[in-house]
Amino acid sequence: MAFLRFAGFALRTLGDAGPFRRYEDGAMARGRLRIYLGAAPGVGKTYAMLSEGHRRLERGTDLVVGFVETHNRPRTEVMLHGLEQIPRRTLTYRGSRFTEMDVDAVLARRPEVALVDELPHTNVPGSRNAKRWQDVEELLEAGVDVISTVNIQHLESLGDVVESITGVRQRETVPDEVVRRADQIELVDMSPQALRRRMAHGNIYQPDKIDAALANYFRPGNLTALRELALLWTADRVDEYLQQYRAEHRISSTWQARERIVVGLTGGPEGRTLIRRAARLAAKGSGSEILAVYVARSDGLASGSPKELTVQRTLVEDLGGSFHHVVGDDVPTALLDFARGVNATQIVLGTSRRKAWQYVLGPGVGATVARESGPDLDVHIVTHEEAAKGRGLPVARGARLGRARIALGWLVGCGGPALLTPLLLAFTPGLGLANDMLLYLATTVAAALVGGMLPALASAAVGSLLINYFFAPPVHRFTIADPHNIVAIVIFVAVAVSVASVVDLAARRTHQAARLRAEAEILSLLAGNVLRGETSLDALLERVRETFAMDSVALLERNDEYAPWTRAGGVGPTPCGRPDAADVAVPVGDRMSLALSGRVLPAEDRRLLSAFAAQAAVLLDRRRLVGEAEQARELAEGNRIRTALLAAVSHDLRTPLAAIKAAVSSLRSDDVAWSPEDEADLLEAIEEGADKLDHLVGNLLDMSRLQTGTVTPLMQEVDLDEVVPMALGGVPPDSVALDIPETLPMVLADPGLLERLVANVVENAVKYSGDAERVLVAASALRDRVELRIADRGPGVPDTAKERIFEPFQRYGDAPRGAGVGLGLAVARGFAEAMGGTLVADDTPGGGLTMVLTLRAAGALDPSAPELPAEVTS
Repeated sequence: MAFLRFAGFALRTLGDAGPFRRYEDGAMARGRLRIYLGAAPGVGKTYAMLSEGHRRLERGTDLVVGFVETHNRPRTEVMLHGLEQIPRRTLTYRGSRFTEMDVDAVLARRPEVALVDELPHTNVPGSRNAKRWQDVEELLEAGVDVISTVNIQHLESLGDVVESITGVRQRETVPDEVVRRADQIELVDMSPQALRRRMAHGNIYQPDKIDAALANYFRPGNLTALRELALLWTADRVDEYLQQYRAEHRISSTWQARERIVVGLTGGPEGRTLIRRAARLAAKGSGSEILAVYVARSDGLASGSPKELTVQRTLVEDLGGSFHHVVGDDVPTALLDFARGVNATQIVLGTSRRKAWQYVLGPGVGATVARESGPDLDVHIVTHEEAAKGRGLPVARGARLGRARIALGWLVGCGGPALLTPLLLAFTPGLGLANDMLLYLATTVAAALVGGMLPALASAAVGSLLINYFFAPPVHRFTIADPHNIVAIVIFVAVAVSVASVVDLAARRTHQAARLRAEAEILSLLAGNVLRGETSLDALLERVRETFAMDSVALLERNDEYAPWTRAGGVGPTPCGRPDAADVAVPVGDRMSLALSGRVLPAEDRRLLSAFAAQAAVLLDRRRLVGEAEQARELAEGNRIRTALLAAVSHDLRTPLAAIKAAVSSLRSDDVAWSPEDEADLLEAIEEGADKLDHLVGNLLDMSRLQTGTVTPLMQEVDLDEVVPMALGGVPPDSVALDIPETLPMVLADPGLLERLVANVVENAVKYSGDAERVLVAASALRDRVELRIADRGPGVPDTAKERIFEPFQRYGDAPRGAGVGLGLAVARGFAEAMGGTLVADDTPGGGLTMVLTLRAAGALDPSAPELPAEVTS
């Protein structure tokens, strides 16, 4: 088997534990799910699953085949030999017999492992569950391990992407969460060239389908794009598991599995240069990620420009990166913690803007980060135009001091006066008591600046005692002879206490102002998110987790105060399920709460956290309002249809009714003796009016059925040369020319719906073609499709109106009211789509409009087989 497996990863290893495992408390253990994820149809995922089944069987595992679809591939069928197969359940649906997995039989058999192919498969109506993945969930809940398969194009979140690449909308999908919850996912991949060779050798589809498959769905570009999707999706799952594993094991060191580049921003103009340099570094390696982070210091030493940060945020997002905002008392520590938290491999910083003399205050952020980054983080220092231009001095210290700062304050407060005393005695013995007090007052002020209020008070107390003992007569005694010296010492103590209080108050006010500034910056960014229309709840919760450095964040809600809590959204390894289980819980009204886990936040953080909680509640309400608005839009559309129906009944149906009534009244009149020819004309008018009335009412009823989704076609093999002539009964015989070859293959359609469809389109073509030209109805086969083209020589329709003519109650141009209610083409397209076909408008060469009806040829799709890509099968 020439398939290549790679990027396989185990979230939790699938073991060979016995069937119906139990936990220690006796509860039933859930089975483990292993999925083979195919990058494209035909890469060999079913073969890989069966190979794993044989390996398990050789190890003595009790294993059965719940359901495997071989698609008549000889090599796959050979792999079934030696494996116990549970008999399938046979169901009858619309006169046909189908087989599905017998879930009850598998549960009764109680194997350790069950092989279940094609997880997204839609079961036949009447089955136990609507989808096969729901059958698998039952097996897992019963403790049975399951090995299954799925192709990347069947993941629900990738439906739009796959359709834009291949032009095919996958109707059979599986929710991403079902695949994400798998205990083990293994990617089964193959190069596009190798897969096309397998296709050409007949190892995937039957010979009559090979050319169509290679020319459509299995084009090299399609296969390459699907392969990239599979690799990226699997890489994201690997990344999620890696982050979860690192969080569970409290691993802070960097694992360089993927290049993640963190850009440290200060809010200055040099940030743009750093972001662009990081983008160039990321471009050198495929899959690299850029994370720009701004650290707001709570001590007021750093202040970024909100306008400049907004510009830099837009720039980094345009370059494919993400912007992050965190608060930290120590910028280097906060930056390194963030980098290690996201498993970054590189940090990009700018050259310091401080002037040379300012380095006496410390080495700076860049040097500190480079020194403490360790061997697992590469630090890039980038030069820029703002280097060495200065950024201003700090005006005040913060009041929230660390242990080192407090210890230094006590050392200055107590050791400063003790050190100052021998210096004064040795070098300036006659300086005078007033000058000595000023020097001791200077040490008190220094203690207040460094350590705050308490060290300053201690310095004042120690200084007053030393002044009394060594400098106030009589010396070396704790007495004071001169009353003036008593007053001087009292004034010294009062001044020292006052200066310490003022300095401490100023520091606390500075800290509060700096913190409010940081909160304002965060709230400004939060408001910017709202203005940009960012409505992702998970993105907001992730921003809360980053801003407050928490492990996990969850938004919880309940219907009333006695109802249990449910999680409306959550990020992090283990989001809380109840507010009382969280380290921090912020209520939002009576029925909602924001729960954070990781550490206990100070009370001053609650106000900012409340703003985030309120925004999260708004996002949740907005998401629900969007859903309600969509429902309201559908109801409004239904009301519009009903209003139009009433208008059609009151106006367009009155014309044929009036004609019928006039003809009947004339026939019943005794005043006029009608000739046989006149009576025939009146009867013909009655018949014509009744036909028009029947046609209008039929279209109205058909449109109502299409709007309510109650059209259920009965698909069967149909000959076009039998149905089309029957649909021409409502038009003059000489107005249509038929060209339907006898060798044309049969189509899969509902005969009744097909006849109504063709009749509506042909009548519309005859109406606009005029009396001089005949409408051409021609059919041809194209690969496994059959096209029916209805061409007229009328005025035609411009390209901008080709889709609008299929909308209900639309009449193109200046068609009179008597021309119908404008439902014929809308009903026709609805019938075509209900039968799995298409109806589009095209130009007729030489002038006019051609309606192209495309249907599947009989034999192109086996209803009992799982759905194949439409580009291959149709």
